[in-house]
Amino acid sequence: MPLHDDRGLFEFLILEGAQAGLSWETILRKRDNYRKAFDRFNPQRVAKYDARKIGELLNNEGIIRNRLKIDSAVSNARVFLEVQKEFGSFDKYVWQFVNGKPLRRKRGQVMTPTTPISDALSKDLLKRGFRFVGSTICYSFMQAVGMVNDHNATCFRYREVVGGRI
Repeated sequence: MPLHDDRGLFEFLILEGAQAGLSWETILRKRDNYRKAFDRFNPQRVAKYDARKIGELLNNEGIIRNRLKIDSAVSNARVFLEVQKEFGSFDKYVWQFVNGKPLRRKRGQVMTPTTPISDALSKDLLKRGFRFVGSTICYSFMQAVGMVNDHNATCFRYREVVGGRI
């Protein structure tokens, strides 16, 4: 379902990066632990994490203890705040890639792990300094926050998204 809340968008961006190379189910099982460990995904707080806090996270068995992923969450929070300042919100920034409306998969269209739009989003995020935002991660993010509706047309969620009861 389309998500337009900056805190929620930040959460999905961080969780998608954490998921890289792992199953999404693994991350979903750890989601509550992530919320607690990362101050409910408050980007202002995460941006201020220092070496001591990063050390705590590396010892937190409730999350994926990968230094690169944890460091990227902190640096991504800092860049996230810069994007908010530039665009007024991360929501305005990210939804511009789909002209403010969820894209729909056409009947019979093959699902792919990336699209030209996820490529463009990835390229722009990387240019701004974000990490763990390759095109596949960006496409998963776009699906998770409702920027793209990849539900099968027979799925009840497809109709909910298309019907605009969001």
